[in-house]
Amino acid sequence: MSRNWFRWIPAAAVPAAVAVGLVVSGASAVPPPPPASAEQVVALVASHRAQQFSGDVEQTTDLGLPAIPSQALDATGGSSAGQAAAVLGLLTTAHSGRVYADGPTRLRVQVMDQLAERDVIRNGSTAWTWDSKAARATRTTLPAPTPRAAPTPDAALTPDTLARRVLAAAGPSTAVTLGDPVIVAGHSAYTLVLTPRTSGTLVASVRIAVESATGLPLAVDVHARGQVDPAFHLAMTSVDLRAPDPSVFAFTPPRGATVTQEHLPAAPHRPTTGTSAKRTAAPAGWDAVVTLPADRVPADLLRSPLVAQLSTPVGGGRLLSSSLVNVLVTTDGRLLAGAVPVSTLEAAAR
Repeated sequence: MSRNWFRWIPAAAVPAAVAVGLVVSGASAVPPPPPASAEQVVALVASHRAQQFSGDVEQTTDLGLPAIPSQALDATGGSSAGQAAAVLGLLTTAHSGRVYADGPTRLRVQVMDQLAERDVIRNGSTAWTWDSKAARATRTTLPAPTPRAAPTPDAALTPDTLARRVLAAAGPSTAVTLGDPVIVAGHSAYTLVLTPRTSGTLVASVRIAVESATGLPLAVDVHARGQVDPAFHLAMTSVDLRAPDPSVFAFTPPRGATVTQEHLPAAPHRPTTGTSAKRTAAPAGWDAVVTLPADRVPADLLRSPLVAQLSTPVGGGRLLSSSLVNVLVTTDGRLLAGAVPVSTLEAAAR
C-alpha cells in the first residue's frame, strides 16, 4: 500500500477479537487491579516492555460500505487506482494475519488473503513489501535515525503501532479516561477510552486495550457516532511474549518476482533549541480536513470505475461516504478527506 494513500486517512479511522488461547506460560487472565489514573496507563504504553513478541491479528470494519469483490481489486492493476482499491479493500473487508516483533527495528506483518499472502518486513535499515498474488516485491532502504525513532512501513499496521499513533495525536481536543478492564487473547488488560471533545467529528470514541503487565496495546476499537458495533477493530487474538526466530525477518524474493528498489531520504535536520526551531503544522484534531491540490491527485484515480462505483455525485464533485470517513473529490480535481460530516468537507472546498 502506498504511504501517500495511507496518509489520506485520519489515523483514528484506519486504518484495526477478543479471547483465544494464551501461548506464554505464567501469564494471568485475572482482571488487573485498577491503576490510579489514565495517565499511568498512557505512560505504561509509552514505555512498554514487550519489545519481543509474536501472535495472530484480526481486523474487521463496519463502515457501511459494500465489500469489494477480489476480481474488482485485481482489475485495477498496479496504478494509483490500484492503490486506492487496496485502501478500499482494507476498509471494506475483514483480514487476518500474523505479527512478529524483535526490538524497535525488526518487524514482520503477514496478511493472509484468499490463496495469497502480503508481507511487510523490516530488518534493520531494510524494509520489504511482498504481494504473492502479483509476485511483486519492493525493497526500501531506510535512513538511520535513533533506534527508537526508526521508521516502520505504514502498511505494517498492528494494535501497537495504531495505538501509539492515536495516543500521539491526542491533545487538548481529547478526553482520556479509564474503561472497565478486559481480557484480550487470554491477557488481562486495562482499557483507555479516548473521546473527542468536539461534536464536529464522526468518531465517537477510541478504546485501546493495554496488557496490564507489559503495557503492550492488544486491541484498538474505533466507534462511530450512532453505531453500536466498532466501525474499525484491530486486535491480537493470540500473543507469545518470547523472541521470534530470527529467520522470520529474513526475506529473499522468489525467482521470477518483479523487484523494485526505493530509497527514503534522511529526515532533514531540525534544531532542538533556540527560537529558530519551527515546524510546519499538519492538520490536527478530530475534525481536521486533509486537502490535496489537484496536481497531487492521480488522474487515473478520478477515472477509476471502482471509485466511481463506490462514490456518488454531489454538488461540486463526487463523494465517498462512510460512517467514519468521508472523501470528496471536487470537480476541479482536489481531494478532501476527514472523519467529519459531508457538510464540513463541502465548506472546506469552497
